[in-house]
Amino acid sequence: MRKHKNTYVALLLSTIVLGQVAGGIAAPSSEAAGTTPAAATTATVKINPIQLGQGVTAALEDVNIWPQTGGNILAYTLKLSNNGSSSANLVHYFPRVVTPGGSAIPANPVTADALKKKVGAKDSLRVTYYVNVGQTTSLQGIKIAMYVWDAKAKGYLKNAGSLAIPAGYSTAAERGKILSTTMNDIPVTASADSLQLYKFSGKVYAKVGLSITNKGSKVLNEAGYTPYLQTASGTSFELTVNSAQAGYKIQPQEKKSIYYLAEIPAALNTNNMKLQFTQKDETLKLELPKMSFKLPVASTPNFVVNPGAVKKVGINSNTVEMQLVNASVYSEDAHGVWSFQLRLKNAGNKAVTLPNYELAVKSIKGTAFPVNAKALSGLTLKPLETKVVPLTVQVPLEVEQAGLQLQMIEAVSATETAGPTTGPTTGETAGTPGTVTAASPKLIFPVAYFTIPYALRADVQKGEVYNRTNQFGSFSYNLTSLQRYPWKDDDIVMAKLNITNTQSVTLTLPELTGAIKLGTNDLAATTDLLIDKEAATLAPGKSAEIVVMSKVPYTEEFENVRINLFSTVNTEKVPFLDLSMSNSLNAIDNIDRGGTYKISGKGKNANVQESRTTVYEGINSKIVYTELLISSQEKRQSKMTRLQAYYRTKDGQFFDAKPNQPDNAATPGGMQLVSFWAKLPKTASAEDISLVLGSGVTGNKLSESGQEATGFINASALLLTPKTTAPAGNLTKITFFPYNLSVINSEGRLLELNDTINIVMTYDLTRDNSIDSGDLEHKLVLRMTDPYGVSQDKVLTIGTDLTEGNSNTFSMSFSKNLYTKLKGGTYKLTLFDEFQGERQELGGQVFNLFIDRQLITNTKDTNAK
Repeated sequence: MRKHKNTYVALLLSTIVLGQVAGGIAAPSSEAAGTTPAAATTATVKINPIQLGQGVTAALEDVNIWPQTGGNILAYTLKLSNNGSSSANLVHYFPRVVTPGGSAIPANPVTADALKKKVGAKDSLRVTYYVNVGQTTSLQGIKIAMYVWDAKAKGYLKNAGSLAIPAGYSTAAERGKILSTTMNDIPVTASADSLQLYKFSGKVYAKVGLSITNKGSKVLNEAGYTPYLQTASGTSFELTVNSAQAGYKIQPQEKKSIYYLAEIPAALNTNNMKLQFTQKDETLKLELPKMSFKLPVASTPNFVVNPGAVKKVGINSNTVEMQLVNASVYSEDAHGVWSFQLRLKNAGNKAVTLPNYELAVKSIKGTAFPVNAKALSGLTLKPLETKVVPLTVQVPLEVEQAGLQLQMIEAVSATETAGPTTGPTTGETAGTPGTVTAASPKLIFPVAYFTIPYALRADVQKGEVYNRTNQFGSFSYNLTSLQRYPWKDDDIVMAKLNITNTQSVTLTLPELTGAIKLGTNDLAATTDLLIDKEAATLAPGKSAEIVVMSKVPYTEEFENVRINLFSTVNTEKVPFLDLSMSNSLNAIDNIDRGGTYKISGKGKNANVQESRTTVYEGINSKIVYTELLISSQEKRQSKMTRLQAYYRTKDGQFFDAKPNQPDNAATPGGMQLVSFWAKLPKTASAEDISLVLGSGVTGNKLSESGQEATGFINASALLLTPKTTAPAGNLTKITFFPYNLSVINSEGRLLELNDTINIVMTYDLTRDNSIDSGDLEHKLVLRMTDPYGVSQDKVLTIGTDLTEGNSNTFSMSFSKNLYTKLKGGTYKLTLFDEFQGERQELGGQVFNLFIDRQLITNTKDTNAK
């Protein structure tokens, strides 16, 4: 017994050594690689099992050759069945591969099967073996010889028989047939569905479709498997999984279509091609052939999508509908500026993320113009969700603008391989058996060629309503106003748009930026956009007003206007609305004399009316001065809009009107007084003068207290009624807004022979507190004209010289040497309203001057006494 045992051990060791010498390196088994052999029905010829011993049989279930560096590796799987009543020890069986030349090469189990030692009673076991068969490339003539330990046999091994591989044997699943196998120890069914050839930019690409159904209870992923496209002559091209499916996972009982891609030579014979999977045994550093499929006849799909048609694209077992809509073009700076939208709908029941696409517009002659696809690549769509992606491109006008196509290309990054495992290098002529071709570092696959209909973009007409759908939602818009009016040394061009939510859910407007282009003059850098942020979220049917404005030299003329609204996400511009219109400016609305200028806006609603307009006539110029009453229409205390204005004369001249407005918040229903004034040349006529009035803005917001306005919006021209102030004949009722002054009496006295007249004025002074006026910058000037007709002026300061109340007195003195000769007479008090150095008489009244006589004493009599 000891001798037999030692002999067996020696034989076993020598067999292992022989295997290592002959094979050099080992390969993994089917089970180690996660794939059991195909069922017998997948082979074109059935191979009968052989008897190894009492109740033990061996059947060949899978055999294949795969090129490797250092020699081709033949791998096969044996199914060992034990019908006996006791376990069968695998160390008693020694398989060898017999080549057509007669060499018998010992086979070794792959790493994962190396520890399989026994086949239990009434059980079966699969073991995968590998052999290095050198330069042998075909299965024809290969035999699997089985030797059994027998102490009585010569060399202690008895030949139990051979499993000969018949001519025509194939382990590849037939076309259209479903293969039942395992992947990563998970049972699956799989079938090769398609082989498509694509031609793009002078290259040919192959796309292989494989359907896999997970029949197990665990999640299946692609880890460990490498797919190859193999020609009938044995040339193989490593495939790359579609980028949208990289790292795919298949849930239990889920069916998923996986697509593999490779670049192939243009002249390659694509008849009878095969999809071959291998799996690497990391311990042995070898690839082992696994399941394979005969592929259908190659087809060449048509990617052209007619105008308005829907292209259905399969992405990760979901169908995404794609449609090119709203294409239009206009010319600008020697280019055709194209804009269009891609409408995307996830028609599946799972969320899907789009792969990385490359977009380009291609002309009839083949010139391609790249289109920024960042908004498209990586976009996620929920089940049944629809999104719209806006796209733009500029095509030189020298290129024919009709017949363009939007080409959608999927760019797949592939892992570069180290080259062939055996035989010639990657650059070997296509079709040479044994060649494994490395994957391209970047594969380009067409997805769709959308035909772009030629449509000139029509100008937007004021008052017309247009519908639009973009990535933010569906809405309608209309241009309500396009105006041009003065601002300092420039003109303001202002467009007002109305946006209405036309969908059944809330529409949230993004944070928008505006850009205006007048003819060829791009004013994007100086364009301001105003929108009430609280109105940016629109319920169904609600509207928001957007104002876009910029400045242009007042001498500049232009023929058309383009307005572009966009948001910015991570420094990228995301278009919202782009429109153009002819230079059909709205005339500034005129408001008749006595009419009302209405201010609207959240917390700003008010009515504005003229209170008075007067002209201060100067020697070389005149001042036009206007007071307006703002009546708050709010129910809460609210700060009123800061008004800005220009005076416009009858002959079309404009004069900057300087404002003066209270900073206080207006009470509900309360009134505030705002004044404007401008200095006009003496020759300018104030007849039919208008005040071009609007709400002041600072940057992209309405002006607030203390801010200097950079422009104004919502301009209207209020026709004014200038009135000349007629002086009152007395001082009993003088209006100096917001004050009313009544001089009850004035008494002037002069001490005889003295040079000073002393005047006391008794008065009532009341203030109208119903109107908030702030500081109107007017001065009240009192002029005293003496009996000689000589006048002297004094500025009266209210609150200091004059105080509110009844029967108050004010004293003043006027001195001149001439007064020493006065014997009596009258003096006149005249009140003036002085504004910016110019005066208007309010009224005047004459009063008596009393002379106080001095008591003269006789000096001689006094001395005598």
